[in-house]
Amino acid sequence: MMFNSNHITMSEKNYNQPKSPKNLWIMNDCPQAKLLKNGKSHLTDSEVLAMILGTEQMQNSVGLARTVLTHANGNLNTLYKMSVSDLMKIEQIGKARACRIFAALELGRRRSEENLDKPYFINSSTDVYRLMDPILRDETVEHFWVLMLNRRNAVIHKHHVSKGGVSGTFADPKVIFKAALQYTSSAIILVHNHPSESPKPSEADIRLTKNLVASGKLLEIGVLDHVIHCGNNYYSFVDEGLL
Repeated sequence: MMFNSNHITMSEKNYNQPKSPKNLWIMNDCPQAKLLKNGKSHLTDSEVLAMILGTEQMQNSVGLARTVLTHANGNLNTLYKMSVSDLMKIEQIGKARACRIFAALELGRRRSEENLDKPYFINSSTDVYRLMDPILRDETVEHFWVLMLNRRNAVIHKHHVSKGGVSGTFADPKVIFKAALQYTSSAIILVHNHPSESPKPSEADIRLTKNLVASGKLLEIGVLDHVIHCGNNYYSFVDEGLL
C-alpha cells in the first residue's frame, strides 16, 4: 500500500497549524498563566483587576481593567474612593462588576488592618497613626475611634464610636467609657480623621478632649493621647503639648 503524502488527518492538521494570536496570548500573557508561572508579585495592577472583572476573553478583561484604572488616574487609592455609580459610568462596568471591585479592595484593606495575631503595642503617636492609617486613609467623612489598651499599652480593642460629615462627628463620653469599661481598659487613645487637608484640631476637638480626660480621671482610665489622622500627616495632642 502506497502512502499518500497529500492525506493528512484532522488531528495532524490541528497539530501542525500555526497557533492563532489569541491562543498564543492565552498561553503566554494571560494573567492567570503569569500568576501560576511567576507568582502574584509579577502581575500588574491592571492584570490583577482583570482577573477580578472577568469577561469571555481575557484580552478584553485586561483592556477593561486598564480603562477602569485610567478613570482612577492609575491610583488604587483613588479607585477605592470611587462610588458604585462612578464605576458604573464606565462602559461594560455594571453593578455586579463594580461590587466585585469594591469587595476585592475592601478585602485588601481588612488584610492590612490585621495584626497577624501579635499584640500591637503603642509607644508613640506614630504607632497610633500606623495602626489606624489603613482604616482612615480613604474615608471622605469624619470617623471617631477609640483604642482600648491594657496595662502594657497593648491594643485590646479598636472601637468605632461614630461617623459624621465632612467637617465633624459626635463622640459621646458615655458611649466611649461604657466601651472602655466593657473591655476592662486601663487606658484609651482617641483617634479621628480630618478629610480636609489640615490635621490641626478645631476648638470643638480641644473641648471634647479636655472633657474626656476629666471623665477618664473619675473612672481611673487614662486618656493617653488624641491623634487626628489626615492623609499622609497626623496631629498628636501629646506631641503638641496639649495633653
